[in-house]
Amino acid sequence: QYSPPMNICESLIQECCCDDINFQGRSYETSSDCADMSSHLSRCHSCRVESGCFMVYDRTNFMGNQYFVRRGEYSDYQRMGMSDCIRSCRMIPMHRGQFRIRIYEREDFGGQMHECMEDCDSIMDRYRMSDCMSCHVMDGHWLMYEQPQFRGRMMYLRPGEYRSFREMGYGGTRFMSMRRIMDSC
Repeated sequence: QYSPPMNICESLIQECCCDDINFQGRSYETSSDCADMSSHLSRCHSCRVESGCFMVYDRTNFMGNQYFVRRGEYSDYQRMGMSDCIRSCRMIPMHRGQFRIRIYEREDFGGQMHECMEDCDSIMDRYRMSDCMSCHVMDGHWLMYEQPQFRGRMMYLRPGEYRSFREMGYGGTRFMSMRRIMDSC
């Protein structure tokens, strides 16, 4: 459903995407999720976040490579690790309260289980788990990273059950660190 672009002054949480790198070309502004940017722009190669936090994706319907963006300017989609232009975005709501996630060594909540309430820069070092293949997010919003120290490809997790990262399109990806999204969005 299309809603007309909003004036920056009218929005509390807002992301603006542009046709070309360095904020050139036509633009589209949103303060909510957008499953398919192509209904507003032929392509999105740069974005500016006025306020709030978003995940941007290089495929429609919140699929493909993901990148976390907060207030700031992102002048070139390739620097974000996108294989193609930004094709969808999801607003991350601000969370107040505790953070809690259970990570599992195997799919369908099997194998070792550990409950976390804080960032973990190395799942292997802290929990002696060489793999994390499913999880249950009970509270808060989290980012999982494929490498220790919050590096590499990332995956956004909101409250819910994630029975198989492989079935979500992350087959072969080993998640090795995780971080709470605590930005004051």
